[in-house]
Amino acid sequence: MYRVGLGSDQHRYQRGTGIVLGGVKIPAEYAVVAHSDGDVLLHALTDALLGAVAAGDIGELFADSAAENFGRDSRDFVTAAERIVRDRGFEIINIDSTIQAERPRLSGYKSAIAASIAEILGLENSAVSVKAKTAEGMDALGRCEGIRADAVVLIKRIVENV
Repeated sequence: MYRVGLGSDQHRYQRGTGIVLGGVKIPAEYAVVAHSDGDVLLHALTDALLGAVAAGDIGELFADSAAENFGRDSRDFVTAAERIVRDRGFEIINIDSTIQAERPRLSGYKSAIAASIAEILGLENSAVSVKAKTAEGMDALGRCEGIRADAVVLIKRIVENV
């Protein structure tokens, strides 16, 4: 049996020294407003994994009001969600994701981001897709006010009756 999970996240920008996407630090003259490290891509992926097994969402597991999550590395969120997926008898088949931002330009970072996600989850690089789009100057993203990420994950049952 296969299942699909969908996740999305977005954050506003503020002055800073860079952003983190898929566990990769990207230099920039801004950062994201967030309680954790603000990695929108890993937050979207966490929700996709949790959604695929109907296990709630990132806010239920890692509340942004909890002191222990302040500045927390979003890789922790993804690995916790992956454990839940595996504990329920599933394995991850592939991940497809899209990052939407006017800046920074991400074409030079997409393969490193995909490789980082593959490493975090123990997947082959070919199982992780990272795409980058702009908003073509429309809406808040188009005005460079923030960043958004969407992720879709396909999982397959490997253990029955879990």
